[in-house]
Amino acid sequence: MRNIWTIAQREFKLYFSSPAAYMIAFMILLILGIIFYSNVVNALVFQYAPGVEIVIGPLVTLLLFGIPAITMRLIAEEQRMGTIELLLTSPIRDYELVVGKWLGAFMFILVLIAITVVFPFTLDYLVSPGIDQGPLLTGYLGIVLICAALTAIGVAVSSLFSNQIAAFFATLGVILLLWFVSMPSEAAGTTGAELIRYLDFSQHFYGTLARGILDLRNIVYYLSVTALALFAGTILVEVRRWR
Repeated sequence: MRNIWTIAQREFKLYFSSPAAYMIAFMILLILGIIFYSNVVNALVFQYAPGVEIVIGPLVTLLLFGIPAITMRLIAEEQRMGTIELLLTSPIRDYELVVGKWLGAFMFILVLIAITVVFPFTLDYLVSPGIDQGPLLTGYLGIVLICAALTAIGVAVSSLFSNQIAAFFATLGVILLLWFVSMPSEAAGTTGAELIRYLDFSQHFYGTLARGILDLRNIVYYLSVTALALFAGTILVEVRRWR
């Protein structure tokens, strides 16, 4: 556990010394702020009370594209610089390396998510008698769970590459596939659509958590994907060790 925490702390601190990480965070917050402002102005013009969905929806979409950029360097950069060999020959187990990298990136993303809470708090102040707290709490819980799973996927994919750009696009491809996997089967009405729908990330979020419905099955799903992705990343690192 000590090794995991040491690696996590190192990765977390590296994000705050990286201009790229600041740029990613700035762009996410800037775009989210513009969307939030536009929705509030639109609500004032047309005289309706906006809900927390004007924050939750755009934030999830922005994180889908932001997380691959945050995770692309985690192991790919170690492989490019050759430092992965030092890590693999040090008294650190493969799972400690993978989980430590994941935890460091996940903590940075949690900080980013925490900053965005200013938007629903502002909305709650502007709207009378206030926004519905249920969708706010479950929505942010869903975002945290989604980010945990997507960050784990990013770490696993990053272990396959020594080039950050390749890791970014590969991670983005996997994430978009998991996010929209059920759309073709639903449109065509193919057999096995129920199973494919279960694998769809968005189905476990928009149908329940984003609406204020707390379903244990959705929590188990995201935690299972996180664990599976970390396990896959550990296997990939171990394979590299024995090459």
